[in-house]
Amino acid sequence: MATGTEPAPADARPPGAGVHSPARAAIAAPHLRTDRWWLAPALTAAGLLAFIAYSTWRAFAGADYYAAPYVSPFYSPCLAENCAPMRSGPNWELFGGWWGLSPALLILIFPLGFRLTCYYYRKAYYRGFWASPPACAVAEPHKRYTGETRFPLILQNVHRYFFYAALLVAGVLTYDTVLAFRDEHYAWGHMGLGTLVFLVNIALIWAYTLSCHSCRHIVGGKLKHFSRHPVRYRLWQWAGKLNARHMQLAWASLVSVALADFYVYLVASGAFDDPTLF
Repeated sequence: MATGTEPAPADARPPGAGVHSPARAAIAAPHLRTDRWWLAPALTAAGLLAFIAYSTWRAFAGADYYAAPYVSPFYSPCLAENCAPMRSGPNWELFGGWWGLSPALLILIFPLGFRLTCYYYRKAYYRGFWASPPACAVAEPHKRYTGETRFPLILQNVHRYFFYAALLVAGVLTYDTVLAFRDEHYAWGHMGLGTLVFLVNIALIWAYTLSCHSCRHIVGGKLKHFSRHPVRYRLWQWAGKLNARHMQLAWASLVSVALADFYVYLVASGAFDDPTLF
């Protein structure tokens, strides 16, 4: 027997009413957390803003991105005619002079698109910038919530396609790392400090790329019987182990790619010479 106090069925709740819906718990306090819940999104925002500021400066600089045999990961592969003359890494003059703009703008769109649509980074900047939500058990400040069903957030669904582009970029950076075993005269058998920087960076880039949720779905998704696909099952297990560290790998690779670029900048600008290890 209805008493008039039962909650309305889910399909009767006002659509898009968000956290301020009358169907939600009527709690006067904005949240019930007593810890410093704001610290994590604040640090996330600070870290992302620092990387955005640095990468924007380097992307538009258009200089000091090549010091034989190292080429900055922000500029590889160099696809414009105004690329610095380099014998390290692919240098294909496919886009003319690119209207005088920095050649980094041709390539950064792909790794940037991959990271912006990455599942972890969505959480990071949703919490750090949009407060959606800022933390667990802390209500969103928005009256309406549409998720990723409307423009521009619906564009997050192209993540799987940026994953394929990220694989190509990782392949190019692997080639650059192999060439980093040459000296400034392009003789093989050399290892400098920059070589180690590039090795660490490419290892983290591959680990982050292969820990992607899209990668895990590609190797093991849509399978009804893992026993009939032992190779894909093993790949899915490996991807799953990496995926469990996706957040750590996301930050580590973000820092490493910035450090690799900064190292090339220091050497190319003459701040110091690349130390030879052997």
